[in-house]
Amino acid sequence: MSTNNLITKIWSFCDTLRDDGLGYNDYLEQLTYLLFLKMADENTTKYNLPAICDWKKLVENSRGELLEQYEEILKTLAESGGMLEKIFAGAQNKIHDSVKLKKLLLLIDEENWSSTNADIKGEIYESLLQKNAENSGAGQYFTPRPVIQAMVECIKPLPMETIADPSCGTGGFFLGALNYIRENNKLTVDKENFLKFETFHGWEIEKATARLCLMNLYLHGIGDLKKTPDIQVSDSLNPRKVGKEIPRVKIVLANPPFGRSSSDIPTIDKNQAQKDGYFLREDFWVTTGNKQLAFLQHIVSMLEENGRAAVVLPDSVLFEGGAGEIIRKKMLDEVNLHTILRLPTGIFYAQGVKSNVLFFEKKKNVKKNGTSEVWFYDYRTNIHHTPKNNQIAFKHLKEFIDCYNIGSENKRSETWSTENTKGRWRRYSYDEIIERDKTNLDIFWLKDDSLIDIENLPEPEMLLEDIIENIESTLANFKTIKDSLI
Repeated sequence: MSTNNLITKIWSFCDTLRDDGLGYNDYLEQLTYLLFLKMADENTTKYNLPAICDWKKLVENSRGELLEQYEEILKTLAESGGMLEKIFAGAQNKIHDSVKLKKLLLLIDEENWSSTNADIKGEIYESLLQKNAENSGAGQYFTPRPVIQAMVECIKPLPMETIADPSCGTGGFFLGALNYIRENNKLTVDKENFLKFETFHGWEIEKATARLCLMNLYLHGIGDLKKTPDIQVSDSLNPRKVGKEIPRVKIVLANPPFGRSSSDIPTIDKNQAQKDGYFLREDFWVTTGNKQLAFLQHIVSMLEENGRAAVVLPDSVLFEGGAGEIIRKKMLDEVNLHTILRLPTGIFYAQGVKSNVLFFEKKKNVKKNGTSEVWFYDYRTNIHHTPKNNQIAFKHLKEFIDCYNIGSENKRSETWSTENTKGRWRRYSYDEIIERDKTNLDIFWLKDDSLIDIENLPEPEMLLEDIIENIESTLANFKTIKDSLI
């Protein structure tokens, strides 16, 4: 069976289970457990699971015996240590109809998962994660894979470099970096071992999502049953919850959650840190309950000297006053914020998300301002994408990558000029930016064709989609500003 047919077949069964109240997230979680058990049955010497984890007997069982055995398996694996414990910690059976559980078992049993290589298994699992994002409402946290690929191409990770994501979700940035490293380098045994066990450091606050991340990495050849990559279930912003020192890393790739913190707030004030609802972060520039502003400070702090980062952030980070203005000034002064990619609306499954990718380096021994100039690439104005009918693809970001001039960033050339006012690549000096009101980085220069050329307006449906996206984005920005004032 082709990969696409297999994905469609397995995923479509979720519609049957929705009648019993099983959501997409729960379904994907149950698939994770069962896929793992099936692969263990196909390779008993590698997995060597406890005797209770007998796949063939599980498939043969029915009714109460099936449910009882499945629940006992989950409990046993949750207490097995290592990778098993991390994947199955707190695992529960949420398919209480034995007939439907049996049907799902048979669907998975029809395929020999271990006969395919890691790339194919990983591709299948990634596709299931994407379908979950499309349907579950978690789309704003599922970064489009072409965007990840472009970010990774520009950051250019190398073997033996550590890579972190402080809000790693299901591990999309890790896989983008993994694919790049493997495709562009010949790895020695030492480098491969470092890649499998030492390269990636991730934090995810949701236990179920961290479980999906671990399984995703495992299916792509990262970690083994004894030693796992450093994926922690905790709030990476709060050192007390992490429970150990946050490592300094060479690279950070991230798409932090948007909105206001629903947990404790990081503060630079020692006295305030003694109060309920706060914790101390002396390495921050300013106290803020705004998640993306807190994460941006956190990411700068995580980087080693000469470390580099690419981070997806909402428009509000570029123009918001108060803490936002302080952080922008600090970024320009203390790191090299050299590139901003303006992303189009309509690329996330959640509507109305307007975002950007900030590329920066943490320079060693900055004497004056760390940023001498910021290069902007506007891939938003006059660009129309939708998550289903006109998805963003890597080819759409190829011009940006060419302009980025990887490895020779000091030899960049603008495509915008007074003679070519449609150029999407433009440079602004430190002085030009610092003179702008509130050090505003929300910069546009291209004219919106749809507002000018009355004779060639887009189709009504496209116009309506733009209006809806703009309204939703504006409401989201107003909410963020309101939250920052509380």
